[in-house]
Amino acid sequence: MKSYREHLPQLADRIFLTDGGIETTLIYLEGLDLPYFAAFRLLQDETGRETLRRYYRRHAEIARLNGVGFILESATWRASADWADKVGVSLTALDETNRMAIDLLHGLRAELQTEGSPMVVSGCVGPRGDGYDPGKVMTAAEAQAYHGRQIAVFATAGADMVTAITMTNTPEAVGVALAAKSRGMPVAISFTVETNGRLPTGQPLQDAIAAVDAATGAAPAYYMINCAHPTHFAEQLVAGQPWVSRIRGVRANASRCSHAELDRATELDAGDPVELGALYRDLRARLGHISVLGGCCGTDHRHIEQIAGQCRKAA
Repeated sequence: MKSYREHLPQLADRIFLTDGGIETTLIYLEGLDLPYFAAFRLLQDETGRETLRRYYRRHAEIARLNGVGFILESATWRASADWADKVGVSLTALDETNRMAIDLLHGLRAELQTEGSPMVVSGCVGPRGDGYDPGKVMTAAEAQAYHGRQIAVFATAGADMVTAITMTNTPEAVGVALAAKSRGMPVAISFTVETNGRLPTGQPLQDAIAAVDAATGAAPAYYMINCAHPTHFAEQLVAGQPWVSRIRGVRANASRCSHAELDRATELDAGDPVELGALYRDLRARLGHISVLGGCCGTDHRHIEQIAGQCRKAA
């Protein structure tokens, strides 16, 4: 099976979908018990692995029907040492789980990829802390050491790339990028932003991208925005600005609520899939280089269907 590690096809500006909010879908829509949102636990038995296959197939089929690419993002957002310890998984078992996550995606790509829908296998890295709150911020060196173990497994397992999702602060993003660079892995850095379009640390997104590029020799293949509604950041993305050209992906929340409001919520806010699709369409109309389109908290296949359909028709 061809590897895309040398030449990521999503850099050619054709649309690539991702899945939606995997953890919120599995917990709230499928009724699974996933303490700490640790979806990687499903990889540890065949019943769980088949649950993940069904999830990915449903989203990949949307890409196939629309004739666009798809990024198979591993269910490993929580599969790093601190989170594994919280759910009683040893480091040895964690390494094997991360390897199995990539193996599962290779199997799905062999089954589902078509000429019209190329599929990229991505190893998903999540934050050491909370995806909404930076908490105690590591140094870049600490972050490189912490995330390096997971990224090394992704590299040896044959992932095409690494995607760091819900990065809340610059030093951790730098550490992830350097760890990936040291393994010869393309990396995408996806920042969480608040309702004001800034990182949870208060840093402007433009400054965060500039800082990571400066510290890593522009190692990230591209940047993404996640875990916020498009209305929270779209106006800041002005066509023609060099830093905006570094952003190629969006994985937005379904809800317009702030992170604090979402933390207090007792029910899932799925927002309006049709409206979300229209907002993505409008964003693509202004910024056609943003080609990686998916969802974050509260989104599911309904949102991805709308995003794919509306953006494809607009194109």
